[in-house]
Amino acid sequence: MTTAQTAAPTDEIGRIGLDAAPSWLSSRLRGGEHPDAVRAFEGARDVFISGRRIDMGTLAAGLGVDRTSLFRWVGNRDALLSEVLWSLAVPTLVHADAATADRPAGAGRIADLLTRFVDDLNTADYFRDFLRREPARALRLLTTKESPIQRRYVASVEWLLARDLAGGDRDAVLGGAIDARSLAYLLVRVSETFTYADLISGDQPSAQRAHQAFRLLLHAD
Repeated sequence: MTTAQTAAPTDEIGRIGLDAAPSWLSSRLRGGEHPDAVRAFEGARDVFISGRRIDMGTLAAGLGVDRTSLFRWVGNRDALLSEVLWSLAVPTLVHADAATADRPAGAGRIADLLTRFVDDLNTADYFRDFLRREPARALRLLTTKESPIQRRYVASVEWLLARDLAGGDRDAVLGGAIDARSLAYLLVRVSETFTYADLISGDQPSAQRAHQAFRLLLHAD
């Protein structure tokens, strides 16, 4: 396969997802015109990173407001959790992008980048705590259309395909058999499978097995 020029890490990968699947709350947070919403979001994010459950009543009390005001600022708990989860996925993607930046752009780099992302999720204690604490809610928010997270992840991966596949690489991977959007969705489903394996099938999460599947889908061998 031919390879494109080595890609530099960028935080654009985070913007792509928000542009593809904005939400009412993400728009309020992104515009900077709703400081109360930002304050509530940052408080919830701190709670999540500490490994604790985000409780709307406790969060409201900590902010010195009632639950009604909090819901008016950020919406319901699922909406808030979705934005907290995505806000943590973005730097994880950016970190994975930076960690693989010295490799030639192409199918192999995409597979390595996505593998690093899966591994970082599998080893993040606060994230695993959330999965163990609220497995049903986690799967609903992370892997279904109930929240924008999966759509943002798919859009981000599709952007990676466009950035890192060029010429012969792109022809070899897509080859008219599948479009980039569908391939991105398949790669995301592989990522989810090996990140949430313990919740889905009782297996152990595995970045190594994810890597093998990524390389197979991307024809990276």
